[in-house]
Amino acid sequence: MKNVTFIGTGYVGLVSGTGISDFGHKVTCYDISEKKISSLKKGNIPIYEPGLEELIKKNTAAGRLFFSSDPEIAIKDADVIFIAVGTPMGEDGKADFKYVESAAKTIGEYLDSYTVICTKSTVPIGSGKKIINIINKSKKNDATFDYISNPEFLREGSALNDFLWPDRVVIGGSSKKSFDIMKEIYGPLFKNKKPIVYTTVTTAEMIKYASNAFLALKISYMNEVANLCESLGADIKQVAKVMGQDGRISSKFLHPGPGYGGSCFPKDTEAFASLGRKHGNKIRTIEAAIKTNSEQKLRMVKKIKNLIGGDFENKTIAILGLSFKPNTDDVRESASIEMIKNIKEKGGLIKAFDPVANDSMKIIFPDISYKNSWEEACKDTDAAVIMTEWNEFRGISLSHLKSLMKRPVLLDTRNILDVEKLKKNNFLFDNVGHNLLYEN
Repeated sequence: MKNVTFIGTGYVGLVSGTGISDFGHKVTCYDISEKKISSLKKGNIPIYEPGLEELIKKNTAAGRLFFSSDPEIAIKDADVIFIAVGTPMGEDGKADFKYVESAAKTIGEYLDSYTVICTKSTVPIGSGKKIINIINKSKKNDATFDYISNPEFLREGSALNDFLWPDRVVIGGSSKKSFDIMKEIYGPLFKNKKPIVYTTVTTAEMIKYASNAFLALKISYMNEVANLCESLGADIKQVAKVMGQDGRISSKFLHPGPGYGGSCFPKDTEAFASLGRKHGNKIRTIEAAIKTNSEQKLRMVKKIKNLIGGDFENKTIAILGLSFKPNTDDVRESASIEMIKNIKEKGGLIKAFDPVANDSMKIIFPDISYKNSWEEACKDTDAAVIMTEWNEFRGISLSHLKSLMKRPVLLDTRNILDVEKLKKNNFLFDNVGHNLLYEN
C-alpha cells in the first residue's frame, strides 16, 4: 500500500483519487478550498458521476480515502503526488498553466523525502520540464523526486468504468524507480492484463492531446458528412452504421449531433492547434474541426428558427437537455448554451429541463424557466428541441408530447426519435442528416 495524494478535487482528481483508493492505497484528496473539503467530508459530492458517491462512501468507510485542505498533511508523507488541477482555456486558445504552477510550488514547499510527482492534468506539451523546475526552485531542503506524466482518459458519465477498467494506462518518465512505484499504484490493472504503456514525458503529453483532438476530429467530420447527407437525401444513420463496421474506422464517435462540448475537447483542440501554430506546424485538420464544431452549433439554431417560421420573437421554446452529454451535470461548452443564447437574444422565451444539469445551467442563465420534467418544459410551447440524448428522452410518448404543445414542432439534434412515429403523429420536425425538414 502506498500513501497517495491528489492535488485538486475536481472531476479528474475526485474520480482518479477514489479509483486509486479502491485499488487498496491510502489516498488524500487535497484542495485549497476549505469549503469544498468540508462539504466532501460531510459526504456531499460536487459533481454528478454515476457510481462515484457510492465508491467514495465505500473507501472513506474503509479508511482508505481522506480529504484535507492542509497542504503539509497532504504532501509530507506521500509516496506519490498527483497534480489534478484544472487547465482551462485562455483567451489565446492556450491552456492556462497557473493552477498547475501553483500546485507545483506547493509541492516544493512541503516536500521532505523522495516522492514521485505525477501529473494527471492535461498540460501543454513540454510542461514536464517546467513543473520540475518550479518544484526545484520551491524546495526548502534536499528532498529528491522523480517526475511522471500520467494523462487521464476519462469520459464523463462513464469515468469510473474508464478508470477501473481502462483501455490503456500511459506512464511517461525516465527512471526505473518511479516506473516501479507507478506499477505498484496500478497493481490491479497488471493482474487484469490491462496494457500499461511506458514512454517519455513528452510523448505521454503528446498522446493525450493527439487522442482527444482525433476524437473531436471524428465528431466534426461526421457532422459535415451529415450536413451533406441532408443536401443529397442520404441517410446518415445508415452511412455511420456501415462506416463503423470497418475495423479500421470503428463505430465510436460516428454519431452526428449539435457539436461537441465538455471540459476536454474544446480546450484541448484549441490548445493543440495553438501549439502547432507556435511551432510553425499548423494542424490544419484540427483547425478545421474547431471551425466546423462552432458552425454546427449555429446550424442547429438555424434549424429550429426555420421550423418556427424564421422568428423567435415571443415564441416559447422547450430545451430538453442542458449537459453536453448524458450522465453528467457538466454544461461547459454545451451546444445548449449557443441555442439558448440565440433564442434569448432574438426575443424568444425558454423553458428548460435536464435530469441533473438544471442547477449547472442556472449559473450561466439564471433568468430562464427551469422545469422538473420534460412534460412541464414542453407544456404550451411553440417548439421543442432535444439537445442531449438522455434515455428518458428516447422514450418520450410523441402523442403525449403533441397534446402538451401549442403546435407539434420538434428539432431532434441527437437523432434519437423514430422518424416514422414523428410523421405518424403529424410533427413538423427536423434532425441531423437523417431526414430532411418534414411536414405531413
